[in-house]
Amino acid sequence: MKQYTKDKIYNIALAGHSEAGKTSLAEAMLFLTKATDRLGKVADGNTVMDFDPEEIKRQISVATAMAPIEYKDAKINTLDTPGRFGFVAGVVEGMYAADAAVVVVGAKSGVKVGTEKAVKAAKERKLPKFFVINGMCDEGVDYYGIIDDLRDQFGSSVCPIVIPEIAGTAAKSYLNLLDGKAYTYAAGKATECTAPEILQADDYKAYLTEAVAESSEELMDKYFESGELTGDEIKSGLKAAVMNGSVCPVICCDAVKLDAVDMFMDAILAYAPTPADIGSVMAKTEDGEDIELKIDDEEKNAAIIFKTVADPFVGKLSYIKVISGQISPAKEVFNMRLGEKMKITKVVTSRGKKQLDMDAIVAGDIGAIPKLSGAKTGDTLCSPHRKVVIEGATYPGTAFSMAVYPKKKGDEDKVAQGLAKLMGEDQTIAFKSDAETKEMVVSGMGEAHIDVIISKLKAKYNVEVTLQVPKVAYREAIRKKVQVQGRHKKQSGGAGQFGDVWIEFEPCDAEGLEFGERVVGGSVPKNFFPAVEKGLLDAIKKGPLAGYPVVGLKATLYDGSYHPVDSNEMAFKMAAKIAYKNGMAVANPTLLEPIGTLKATVPDNKTGDIMGEVNKRRGRILGMNPGEKGMQTVEAEVPMAEMHDFATFMRKTTHGRGYFSFDFVRYEDAPGNVAQAVIANAKVEDDD
Repeated sequence: MKQYTKDKIYNIALAGHSEAGKTSLAEAMLFLTKATDRLGKVADGNTVMDFDPEEIKRQISVATAMAPIEYKDAKINTLDTPGRFGFVAGVVEGMYAADAAVVVVGAKSGVKVGTEKAVKAAKERKLPKFFVINGMCDEGVDYYGIIDDLRDQFGSSVCPIVIPEIAGTAAKSYLNLLDGKAYTYAAGKATECTAPEILQADDYKAYLTEAVAESSEELMDKYFESGELTGDEIKSGLKAAVMNGSVCPVICCDAVKLDAVDMFMDAILAYAPTPADIGSVMAKTEDGEDIELKIDDEEKNAAIIFKTVADPFVGKLSYIKVISGQISPAKEVFNMRLGEKMKITKVVTSRGKKQLDMDAIVAGDIGAIPKLSGAKTGDTLCSPHRKVVIEGATYPGTAFSMAVYPKKKGDEDKVAQGLAKLMGEDQTIAFKSDAETKEMVVSGMGEAHIDVIISKLKAKYNVEVTLQVPKVAYREAIRKKVQVQGRHKKQSGGAGQFGDVWIEFEPCDAEGLEFGERVVGGSVPKNFFPAVEKGLLDAIKKGPLAGYPVVGLKATLYDGSYHPVDSNEMAFKMAAKIAYKNGMAVANPTLLEPIGTLKATVPDNKTGDIMGEVNKRRGRILGMNPGEKGMQTVEAEVPMAEMHDFATFMRKTTHGRGYFSFDFVRYEDAPGNVAQAVIANAKVEDDD
């Protein structure tokens, strides 16, 4: 592929609600620029961007795909991000690597939750925003209603620059408000036509003029003096207005029919920022001091890995955005996390699953490095002669967990290894082997996300698993002080074993065991005190009710006896365990369940639903605080055993707008009915 300079490179992320037509728009751009010889369709499973088997099977995007598009002597690096909420890692990666966000809105479906989420993600990255209303040839579109909704939700910065002439309920032609020219389309080919009389055109032109004027003092003065701006003045001020966020241009098109897609690409080239416009990026030195990295080929190299793909057949591919210098096989790079130099054998750009060789990835450009062993997402690659760290993307925490059990006995290691590799690709996957519950637990963003993870585990690494609700890590404690004896005596022909202890057990605030002694008169020699403590430490690993670890136990050795020949460490360890067993049975043992703090941010009109659900889940409402616009944060304490499917409830109830955090805070006594069920279940498992 041809090498482009930083003033001819455009990095854009397509984002928005699922089924708004993001992938279809990318396919139309590829087809019109002759990068492909056929127009891929999601329904046919033959798109360039949705090439993963899971995407083809489900007809949705599950990861961000990249394609460089060459148009009018410029390169548009297009990042097609997923629309489903469970695959937010792709949106994070796409927005991180992009210099502008393109929020795609379905012409029939209109503004949806995914639209809001895409705008929010772009704002968090401080990216300029474009809106594309896609599907204008569908019957029943309400273009002007969508514009009203966009302006209502996202403000007066939303300004149409290409508007449709509607015939019946679909677009007949497209009018460019900046030059007054209109076009009809046939198979993607534009034909200029007489500019139609569109009632809303004057209003939209006024919106645009005012917004552009507000972005510049010079233009504002001119606008106040004359009450208008010329077309050239609007055009010259629009790019700056887009970059500072005072204007979010709206273009309409139909990706399937190929209508006005060229007008969208023209708008990107005219008004989206290039790396040359951005100029520089802040980073940190080795000592943690701020440093400005100029986006320039002649600078020492610095890049960041923003996405990793690990395929058992193709190998590992590390996607990078180059900030300064050039990344090529001729340049050595230093991985700041690993603290070592890395060898680059070649660099490529990706068009879907196809890799195109490049001589170098220049400053401001996006590309990939194959087989970069040891590197992972978020790593900074830089010159060993200027060591810097570029801040990586921030991913949301996981919201849904399931225990995984291999279908084939002995495949536990394969499961762990496969999930570890998938975690390298998707930063919103978490995995742990819980030593206490003896389960492997995988966590993600929701049920659909977990389902895709398990499907990939089978397809890529030939490991099949079943899923179960994860076990809860309960604890046990006592509520009564008792004094008990533990006596161990064994005679088997030779030297015997003898240990005799009296121990006082009582509740305390310790996380586990608090051991002490007040033995007088040498009834138990001091050299056996550690053996008694070791015996108790072993014993508290299993409580008397359901076999869960015991916490908050104070044990004081205060009396006992010994035999000068038969007493030894083992005997006193056994005596301590016997005392523990005798004491726990009569010390009012209780089952403790883990409690977490829930912070659920939901739309104002859903707070009642959330509070009612928290009550159903045995939670306690602590209060409510105002969140972002139109949102409230409900704070509560809820038993962890009741939270397994809360992410599903939140998504359905708030239609994806809500989000929450849940963190362990303490253990407290489980209600009687809950304790009985847990104890009964533990006995069944022991019998099995």
